[in-house]
Amino acid sequence: MSDGRLVRLEAVLAGLGNVVVAFSGGADSAFLAGVAHRTLGPERTLCVTAVSPSLAAEDEVHCRALAAEWGLRWQEVATSEMEDPVYVANGADRCARCKDALMVALGPLAAAESATVVLGVNTDDLDDHRPGQAAAAAAGARFPLVEAVLSKADVRELSRRLGLRTWDRPAGACLASRLPYGTPVTAPTLRAVDAAESGLRALGLRDFRVRHHGALARVEVAEGELGVVWSRRDEVVAAVKAAGYDFVSLDLEGFRSGSMNRLLTRPAPTSARV
Repeated sequence: MSDGRLVRLEAVLAGLGNVVVAFSGGADSAFLAGVAHRTLGPERTLCVTAVSPSLAAEDEVHCRALAAEWGLRWQEVATSEMEDPVYVANGADRCARCKDALMVALGPLAAAESATVVLGVNTDDLDDHRPGQAAAAAAGARFPLVEAVLSKADVRELSRRLGLRTWDRPAGACLASRLPYGTPVTAPTLRAVDAAESGLRALGLRDFRVRHHGALARVEVAEGELGVVWSRRDEVVAAVKAAGYDFVSLDLEGFRSGSMNRLLTRPAPTSARV
């Protein structure tokens, strides 16, 4: 397939030589892994999935299956962000601490491969609060999709044209992103979110998040699925409560990627007038 966008990405990867791809199995990292595998070959492309409590169990299974299906040279590596009290405290820089842990885990693998760590960051990702990107870049990671000027739409279109089944995979993020800043990140909380989302996925929902607010789960779904959730609300409530939540709410604003970040820029409340 001759496409200037793909040619740019292939040139970026060729210039890097050996790469270690941070492989979460989402549309971006899968596309990057697939093109790197095709451009550099398996001997120069190592795909690595970081495993921790913040990775959904189904995502780990998906990565393993995808690597086998595509013939990727792949392995898992454990990351230790849960041992970092600053990460657990879940401040606004949580993502940076996570990427620090990721780079610590990938560093020895990259050194052994004489490789550069590459992440599936696209140009659209530059517009949100993503402190992890700066942390990864400071540790030596590169963002080939950004360097090739590829947006999320470009990634999806090119993935489809290359026959990659991840082209329409819903946007994903680590489970910790479901917690409001300031809510401690704990393994039981992450397991509850994972179980609730797994239950909703089993009902056929695709683009959604379960936001954790203590005993209450706030469900965000894509606008087109709001009616489905309402019509099947008994099943939705049962699936979420089975994960341990006492209350289930449906967010009428629908699914917004990074919706927790809005709290970082929200103006402080003013005193009520009487």
